[in-house]
Amino acid sequence: MKLLLVAACALVDRDNRILIAQRPEGKSMAGLWEFPGGKIEPGERPEQTLVRELSEELGITTWESCLAPLSFASHGYDNFHLLMPLYVCRRWDGSPVGCENQSIKWVRANQLREYPMPSADEPLIPPLIELLL
Repeated sequence: MKLLLVAACALVDRDNRILIAQRPEGKSMAGLWEFPGGKIEPGERPEQTLVRELSEELGITTWESCLAPLSFASHGYDNFHLLMPLYVCRRWDGSPVGCENQSIKWVRANQLREYPMPSADEPLIPPLIELLL
């Protein structure tokens, strides 16, 4: 089974809300909400992936020094196994916007379960609740 490495980020604003993005039509798992991030390219570190992906997906600039690892998910899907570290970021330049036709929303950690998410994202919710409540 193929191992897929993906990095995810919980952007946390000054009000301790977390940004989630809705997967757009045409992508697998369209309509589900997720933490921003993406596939780790060959030769790339997870932190580099997030700096690149946050710029591409949300139009913001952040730095590796602003990314703090919090937890990770390991989840088996039908065709692949996903390994996904989750980082927390509280500092960036710019205002996040959905640059890839995705809806975005700021939510409180204890509201994350109200949004349908991919199975791999769900285990990342408890550490965020613990961190932010």
